[in-house]
Amino acid sequence: MRVRKLSTAALLCGVVAMSTSACLQNPQGGAGGEGGGLSGTVDGGTADGDKTVTILGAFGGDEEKFFVQSLQKFQQETGIKIQYTADQDFTTTIKSKVSSGDSPDIGLFPQPGGLLEMAGQGKIQPIDTYLDYDKLDSTLVSGFMDSSRYKGRVYGAPMRMAVKSIVWYPKAAYDKGGYDKAPKTIQELYQVADKIKGSGVAPWCVAWNSDQATGWVGTDWLEEYMLRMYGPEVYDQWTSHEIPFNDPRVVKALDEMAKILKAPGSVYGGTQAILNTKFGEAMTPAFTNPPKCMLHRQGNFATTFYPKNVQSDLDNQVGTYPFPPYQGGYDGKPILGGGDLAALFNGNDPDAKKVMEFLAGDKFGAEWAKAGGWLSPHKTFDMKNYPNETTRNVARMATEADIFRFDGSDLMPKEVGSGSFWTGMVSWVNGSKTSQQAADEIEKSWPKS
Repeated sequence: MRVRKLSTAALLCGVVAMSTSACLQNPQGGAGGEGGGLSGTVDGGTADGDKTVTILGAFGGDEEKFFVQSLQKFQQETGIKIQYTADQDFTTTIKSKVSSGDSPDIGLFPQPGGLLEMAGQGKIQPIDTYLDYDKLDSTLVSGFMDSSRYKGRVYGAPMRMAVKSIVWYPKAAYDKGGYDKAPKTIQELYQVADKIKGSGVAPWCVAWNSDQATGWVGTDWLEEYMLRMYGPEVYDQWTSHEIPFNDPRVVKALDEMAKILKAPGSVYGGTQAILNTKFGEAMTPAFTNPPKCMLHRQGNFATTFYPKNVQSDLDNQVGTYPFPPYQGGYDGKPILGGGDLAALFNGNDPDAKKVMEFLAGDKFGAEWAKAGGWLSPHKTFDMKNYPNETTRNVARMATEADIFRFDGSDLMPKEVGSGSFWTGMVSWVNGSKTSQQAADEIEKSWPKS
């Protein structure tokens, strides 16, 4: 989970019911359109052509180490020196630097919101002016680039992916119970849960507690349902506020979610445990003997919280399948996720453009992938680089999906996405608000401007 940031997603081309191809027609093969933005005049960072490229991002600790390792071969081959600075308060720092004229050559945005805001200010170079847009789009997970589209043009190049739509289960116990490993619909998943419950075990492992951020896990649940019940076009309209947060379809999605989260005996410990248990400990009861719960819907980072013996033997300890489509809803296989987007501030520097081309390519990240904890957004990335079959299975969920959509709360204004949406999900799951009341409260908080 990352701290949410201000979004201008209402400006996304994708929120209108256009196909991708309708948005992307442009003589350069890129994302043209009305108000298409700049054409190579953006400047910032270090002096042009000085063989030094500065990057600001939020990767710290092991992530910083593996990111830097992934850049070493490129630096040796090109003679370009990359100076990376890690900043855990990236959101605040990048805004401050850009406003003071001290922007880096490249910024690595963990959410699209701040990137889109700066694209609207003319601070970021549209990628079609320095990358082969069509070639890049053809290798990426379908729909990923829509997350950084502003007035018909794309401003962020995906360089890391997170997959959220994963159902995890303890393999030995699940196999012993003979439960379905590939339910085709959410309705079939309900049937799997009923069979597990019939064995005397709570089917779902769910935990939302994250101190001041408690409730963010619940936002992911609602986003999963909105995407599956109504498809990407309505999802985009919802996250951009083209339709209100309390639209009847949102209320219906909350009621449908209740069949898992509020049904008696469905979640280990019930709704109070959902709010009182740390989100990273949600799956822990599944690894007891016998397990106390079986199914865990969470992103690919979930494994970092599993017991050490499970982490060291993932392929034998856990199984996965995608959170399935909704019968009668969107006729396709969607995937919900997130990722990191590289943005070029220095549009006049050939060295910075070369670095962006590398970061956006399907060869970047092999070293990081082998170390674990990293997924490429490219369908063409060599999956042999991933350290285990579990990671490869998760990557396939995204590459085989019909459409990718970015975490909705990351696309909403911060007052909602990291505010009322979180608290609204808490009041909904604890029963103090009905589905309608929770949606109404969140809608009231949406900024007027």
